[in-house]
Amino acid sequence: MKRSWFSRHPICFMALYLILYLSAFNFLNTQIHMPHILVHCRLDDLIPFCKYAAIPYFAWFPWIPFTLFFLLWKAPREDFWRLCMPLFSGMTIALACYVILPTGLNLRPCYVPGTDIFARAVRFLYSTDTPINVCPSIHVFNSVTLMLAYHRCRIFEQPRFRWMRPAADVLCISIVCSTMLLKQHSCIDVALGALLALALDTAFSRMMDTNDLPQMRRI
Repeated sequence: MKRSWFSRHPICFMALYLILYLSAFNFLNTQIHMPHILVHCRLDDLIPFCKYAAIPYFAWFPWIPFTLFFLLWKAPREDFWRLCMPLFSGMTIALACYVILPTGLNLRPCYVPGTDIFARAVRFLYSTDTPINVCPSIHVFNSVTLMLAYHRCRIFEQPRFRWMRPAADVLCISIVCSTMLLKQHSCIDVALGALLALALDTAFSRMMDTNDLPQMRRI
């Protein structure tokens, strides 16, 4: 079977999607000023604010490209696309949810005191990331999707890479918790982000098991 242009140029595919995603996300953030729903539940009020959660929260940004490029260079190409398909599909679905039903938060503290690096990091985060377009949480969705990929990809069964599975579990849990400790997301956003990740992972697993995506095995 003749391979598509995207299958022959995976880095270009990722770069193109990144441009489209960031453009759409920025457009939504600048155009949606008044969300239709403020997401909140009682559990949110019981979770304390913790500025130190900025460490795992920001670790999310390098973890995604690291995992993608690691699989691209070290793993069978099927495993790379096995991550890309649910990852990019879920991010697109999340953007569609933001369009259909704009959501926002009112959980952030009024002021984050302190001159240490953690307080500054949180203030920087709050100044650059508006508390809108939050449900489902893309931060949580991506983290859970990546964690599942570490358990599905065969390369992590090798002894020299096996340690990366529990490390991914710890990192995923830390990032998910950080979204709530920093008051970036409600527990509702977190739950829906995780459910979306599980649903798409299951769907693509069944598609590959039934050979509905035969081209992925040849990429």
